[in-house]
Amino acid sequence: MVAIDYSTLRDNMVEGQIRTADVTAIPVIEAFRAVPRERFVPESQRPFAYIDEDVAIGSGRYLMEPAPLAKLIQLAEIRPENRVLEIGAASGYAAALLSRLASTVVALESDAGLAATARENLAALGCDNVELVEAPLAAGHAAGAPYDVILITGAVDFVPEPLFYQLAEGGRLVTVVGRGNVAMATRWTRAADGLSTWRAFNAAVMPLAEFEREPSFEF
Repeated sequence: MVAIDYSTLRDNMVEGQIRTADVTAIPVIEAFRAVPRERFVPESQRPFAYIDEDVAIGSGRYLMEPAPLAKLIQLAEIRPENRVLEIGAASGYAAALLSRLASTVVALESDAGLAATARENLAALGCDNVELVEAPLAAGHAAGAPYDVILITGAVDFVPEPLFYQLAEGGRLVTVVGRGNVAMATRWTRAADGLSTWRAFNAAVMPLAEFEREPSFEF
Protein backbone atom coordinates (compact mmCIF):
# COMPACT_ATOMS: atom_id res chain seq x y z
CA MET A 1 0.00 0.00 0.00
CA VAL A 2 1.32 3.43 -0.98
CA ALA A 3 1.66 5.79 1.98
CA ILE A 4 -0.46 8.92 1.76
CA ASP A 5 1.45 12.20 1.91
CA TYR A 6 -0.90 14.10 4.22
CA SER A 7 1.44 17.07 4.46
CA THR A 8 1.17 17.68 0.71
CA LEU A 9 -2.60 17.17 0.83
CA ARG A 10 -2.78 19.75 3.62
CA ASP A 11 -0.80 22.28 1.62
CA ASN A 12 -3.02 21.63 -1.40
CA MET A 13 -6.10 22.20 0.77
CA VAL A 14 -4.76 25.54 1.95
CA GLU A 15 -3.79 26.73 -1.53
CA GLY A 16 -6.69 25.27 -3.50
CA GLN A 17 -9.61 25.53 -1.08
CA ILE A 18 -8.91 28.11 1.60
CA ARG A 19 -6.92 30.87 -0.10
CA THR A 20 -9.27 30.74 -3.09
CA ALA A 21 -12.27 31.29 -0.77
CA ASP A 22 -11.22 34.85 0.18
CA VAL A 23 -9.50 33.74 3.37
CA THR A 24 -6.67 36.24 3.74
CA ALA A 25 -5.94 36.26 7.49
CA ILE A 26 -2.43 34.81 7.75
CA PRO A 27 -2.86 33.32 11.27
CA VAL A 28 -5.96 31.45 10.08
CA ILE A 29 -4.18 30.15 6.99
CA GLU A 30 -1.17 29.03 9.02
CA ALA A 31 -3.39 27.25 11.55
CA PHE A 32 -4.98 25.20 8.76
CA ARG A 33 -1.53 24.46 7.38
CA ALA A 34 -0.29 23.23 10.76
CA VAL A 35 -3.14 21.10 12.15
CA PRO A 36 -3.31 17.53 10.77
CA ARG A 37 -6.95 17.26 9.67
CA GLU A 38 -6.61 13.52 9.02
CA ARG A 39 -6.24 12.87 12.74
CA PHE A 40 -9.79 14.09 13.41
CA VAL A 41 -11.64 11.62 11.19
CA PRO A 42 -12.06 7.84 11.58
CA GLU A 43 -9.15 5.85 10.16
CA SER A 44 -11.31 4.57 7.28
CA GLN A 45 -12.04 8.18 6.27
CA ARG A 46 -8.51 9.53 6.43
CA PRO A 47 -7.86 9.28 2.68
CA PHE A 48 -10.81 11.69 2.27
CA ALA A 49 -9.84 14.11 5.04
CA TYR A 50 -8.75 16.87 2.67
CA ILE A 51 -11.52 16.80 0.07
CA ASP A 52 -13.67 19.91 -0.25
CA GLU A 53 -16.68 18.27 1.35
CA ASP A 54 -17.95 17.52 4.84
CA VAL A 55 -16.55 14.24 6.18
CA ALA A 56 -18.69 11.91 8.31
CA ILE A 57 -17.14 11.19 11.71
CA GLY A 58 -19.95 9.17 13.33
CA SER A 59 -22.90 9.89 15.63
CA GLY A 60 -24.56 11.76 12.79
CA ARG A 61 -21.85 14.43 12.85
CA TYR A 62 -19.42 15.75 10.27
CA LEU A 63 -16.08 17.47 10.03
CA MET A 64 -16.99 20.74 8.32
CA GLU A 65 -15.67 21.36 4.81
CA PRO A 66 -12.40 23.34 5.09
CA ALA A 67 -13.35 26.50 3.19
CA PRO A 68 -16.52 27.48 5.10
CA LEU A 69 -14.83 26.61 8.40
CA ALA A 70 -11.89 28.85 7.55
CA LYS A 71 -14.23 31.67 6.53
CA LEU A 72 -16.22 31.38 9.77
CA ILE A 73 -13.04 31.49 11.85
CA GLN A 74 -11.82 34.51 9.89
CA LEU A 75 -15.20 36.20 10.40
CA ALA A 76 -14.78 35.83 14.17
CA GLU A 77 -11.63 38.01 14.07
CA ILE A 78 -9.95 36.09 16.88
CA ARG A 79 -7.07 37.86 18.59
CA PRO A 80 -4.23 36.21 20.57
CA GLU A 81 -5.57 37.46 23.90
CA ASN A 82 -9.13 36.21 23.29
CA ARG A 83 -11.10 33.62 25.24
CA VAL A 84 -13.16 31.47 22.84
CA LEU A 85 -16.10 29.11 23.31
CA GLU A 86 -16.53 26.59 20.51
CA ILE A 87 -19.94 24.89 20.49
CA GLY A 88 -20.08 21.54 18.70
CA ALA A 89 -16.46 20.45 19.11
CA ALA A 90 -17.06 16.96 17.65
CA SER A 91 -13.63 15.27 17.30
CA GLY A 92 -11.73 18.45 18.16
CA TYR A 93 -10.50 19.78 14.80
CA ALA A 94 -11.83 23.32 15.06
CA ALA A 95 -10.70 23.51 18.69
CA ALA A 96 -7.18 22.59 17.60
CA LEU A 97 -7.26 25.37 15.00
CA LEU A 98 -8.63 27.86 17.52
CA SER A 99 -5.94 26.91 20.03
CA ARG A 100 -3.39 28.44 17.67
CA LEU A 101 -5.30 31.71 17.42
CA ALA A 102 -6.61 32.41 20.93
CA SER A 103 -5.34 32.51 24.49
CA THR A 104 -7.93 30.06 25.84
CA VAL A 105 -10.49 27.79 24.17
CA VAL A 106 -13.44 26.07 25.82
CA ALA A 107 -14.66 23.32 23.49
CA LEU A 108 -18.21 22.13 24.19
CA GLU A 109 -19.43 18.72 23.00
CA SER A 110 -22.56 16.79 24.01
CA ASP A 111 -21.74 13.37 22.51
CA ALA A 112 -19.70 11.32 24.98
CA GLY A 113 -17.86 9.31 22.32
CA LEU A 114 -16.88 12.37 20.31
CA ALA A 115 -15.86 14.22 23.45
CA ALA A 116 -13.53 11.37 24.41
CA THR A 117 -12.04 11.36 20.92
CA ALA A 118 -11.56 15.12 21.02
CA ARG A 119 -9.77 14.94 24.35
CA GLU A 120 -7.40 12.30 22.98
CA ASN A 121 -6.73 14.24 19.78
CA LEU A 122 -6.16 17.56 21.51
CA ALA A 123 -3.85 16.01 24.11
CA ALA A 124 -1.83 14.27 21.40
CA LEU A 125 -1.29 17.58 19.62
CA GLY A 126 -0.35 19.42 22.80
CA CYS A 127 -3.31 21.81 22.74
CA ASP A 128 -2.85 22.69 26.40
CA ASN A 129 -4.96 25.86 26.19
CA VAL A 130 -8.15 23.93 25.30
CA GLU A 131 -10.64 22.79 27.93
CA LEU A 132 -13.04 20.11 26.64
CA VAL A 133 -16.45 20.29 28.34
CA GLU A 134 -19.03 17.54 27.86
CA ALA A 135 -22.51 19.08 28.16
CA PRO A 136 -25.58 20.00 26.08
CA LEU A 137 -24.72 22.41 23.29
CA ALA A 138 -27.63 24.83 23.21
CA ALA A 139 -27.03 26.14 26.75
CA GLY A 140 -23.41 27.07 26.08
CA HIS A 141 -21.07 27.06 29.08
CA ALA A 142 -21.98 29.94 31.38
CA ALA A 143 -19.48 28.82 34.02
CA GLY A 144 -16.63 29.88 31.76
CA ALA A 145 -18.14 33.15 30.54
CA PRO A 146 -17.63 35.84 29.45
CA TYR A 147 -16.13 34.95 26.07
CA ASP A 148 -14.62 37.23 23.46
CA VAL A 149 -15.78 34.83 20.73
CA ILE A 150 -18.43 32.12 20.56
CA LEU A 151 -18.21 29.94 17.45
CA ILE A 152 -20.96 27.42 16.71
CA THR A 153 -19.44 24.92 14.28
CA GLY A 154 -22.55 23.80 12.46
CA ALA A 155 -25.71 25.26 10.98
CA VAL A 156 -28.49 26.34 13.35
CA ASP A 157 -32.15 27.24 12.95
CA PHE A 158 -31.79 29.77 15.76
CA VAL A 159 -29.33 31.01 18.38
CA PRO A 160 -30.63 30.58 21.95
CA GLU A 161 -30.78 33.94 23.71
CA PRO A 162 -28.70 32.85 26.75
CA LEU A 163 -25.65 32.44 24.50
CA PHE A 164 -25.57 36.18 23.80
CA TYR A 165 -25.31 36.86 27.54
CA GLN A 166 -22.16 34.73 27.63
CA LEU A 167 -20.38 37.25 25.39
CA ALA A 168 -18.10 39.90 26.79
CA GLU A 169 -18.70 43.47 25.68
CA GLY A 170 -17.29 43.65 22.17
CA GLY A 171 -17.58 39.88 21.89
CA ARG A 172 -18.59 38.16 18.65
CA LEU A 173 -20.87 35.16 18.11
CA VAL A 174 -20.44 33.49 14.73
CA THR A 175 -22.42 30.69 13.13
CA VAL A 176 -24.40 29.69 10.03
CA VAL A 177 -28.13 30.31 10.24
CA GLY A 178 -30.49 28.32 8.02
CA ARG A 179 -30.28 25.29 5.77
CA GLY A 180 -28.78 24.55 2.38
CA ASN A 181 -27.54 27.10 -0.12
CA VAL A 182 -29.61 29.96 1.33
CA ALA A 183 -28.03 29.58 4.79
CA MET A 184 -26.09 32.63 5.90
CA ALA A 185 -22.90 32.96 7.93
CA THR A 186 -23.79 35.55 10.54
CA ARG A 187 -21.87 37.49 13.18
CA TRP A 188 -23.40 39.20 16.18
CA THR A 189 -21.31 41.71 18.15
CA ARG A 190 -22.28 42.66 21.68
CA ALA A 191 -22.08 46.31 22.68
CA ALA A 192 -23.17 48.10 25.84
CA ASP A 193 -26.46 49.08 24.20
CA GLY A 194 -27.28 45.74 22.54
CA LEU A 195 -26.30 43.54 19.60
CA SER A 196 -25.34 44.37 16.05
CA THR A 197 -25.73 41.77 13.30
CA TRP A 198 -23.72 41.20 10.13
CA ARG A 199 -24.89 38.62 7.58
CA ALA A 200 -21.60 37.96 5.87
CA PHE A 201 -21.84 35.22 3.21
CA ASN A 202 -23.80 32.17 2.09
CA ALA A 203 -22.57 28.87 3.51
CA ALA A 204 -24.13 25.42 3.22
CA VAL A 205 -22.92 23.39 6.20
CA MET A 206 -24.33 20.44 8.12
CA PRO A 207 -26.82 21.32 10.88
CA LEU A 208 -26.47 20.69 14.59
CA ALA A 209 -29.54 18.81 15.81
CA GLU A 210 -29.60 20.60 19.17
CA PHE A 211 -30.30 23.89 17.40
CA GLU A 212 -33.19 22.68 15.26
CA ARG A 213 -36.62 24.22 15.76
CA GLU A 214 -39.43 21.95 16.85
CA PRO A 215 -41.80 21.16 13.97
CA SER A 216 -44.95 23.29 14.07
CA PHE A 217 -48.33 22.47 12.60
CA GLU A 218 -50.74 24.92 11.07
CA PHE A 219 -54.45 24.33 10.67
